[in-house]
Amino acid sequence: MSAQVLLETRGLDIRFGGVVAADQVDVEIHEGRNLAIIGPNGAGKTTFLNICTGYTKPNAGSVHFCGREITRRSPRQITRLGVARAFQMPQLFAEHSALENLLIAASARDRRWAPFTRLGDVPERDEMMHLLELVDCAHVAERAVNELPEGQRKLIDIAIALALKPKLLLMDEPTSGVASSEKFGVMDILTRALAEAKVTSVFVEHDMGIVEKYADEVAVWASGAVQLRGTPAEILEHPDVIRDVIGEEV
Repeated sequence: MSAQVLLETRGLDIRFGGVVAADQVDVEIHEGRNLAIIGPNGAGKTTFLNICTGYTKPNAGSVHFCGREITRRSPRQITRLGVARAFQMPQLFAEHSALENLLIAASARDRRWAPFTRLGDVPERDEMMHLLELVDCAHVAERAVNELPEGQRKLIDIAIALALKPKLLLMDEPTSGVASSEKFGVMDILTRALAEAKVTSVFVEHDMGIVEKYADEVAVWASGAVQLRGTPAEILEHPDVIRDVIGEEV
């Protein structure tokens, strides 16, 4: 039995001046199949994530999530439907603690947030602590996030995304800025947390070691279009990918 299509794009097209960022892009993202997006800079990878999450509107084409068209919806509306986003730079309140960041997310999720909300009164404290445990950050719950290394900030950002109870999480370079020695540890925790929460992921990544280990499928972007798609073994051994993406001579 084939996996359910969570998100589908049909004929996405957008141009920024003379730059083609999406050229008739048709993509299906299947539940439980984590998709890595690779390709050279300027290929349209981040633009694709922006279109799917409402930050950019295409000139043509459509985006459908669980069978419902979401093309013209706002990022907030799309998030409430079950599509979360993690950016290359973690979107955190730097002077607040890790737990306070999650409590703010919980209040916003349940539409209770106001400028003078007392975080100590937010009833989801236990739920948010569980999410910090899920990403192995419970021991820094009370520390300000600006004191933490990039790897932990990335994981806290993922916990905030999970607080929104998504079905699908789109991530832009989840290991960017993380020390080389910590990348695989961060991804181990991240993928374990997503699996436990039953969240499917799409992630843009430049580290082919990360792609090979953590992706179920790989899509290769070039000139605003998907040029190849397959398993990591199929894609990373393809001569065109070795030459144009990995940067080695065949």
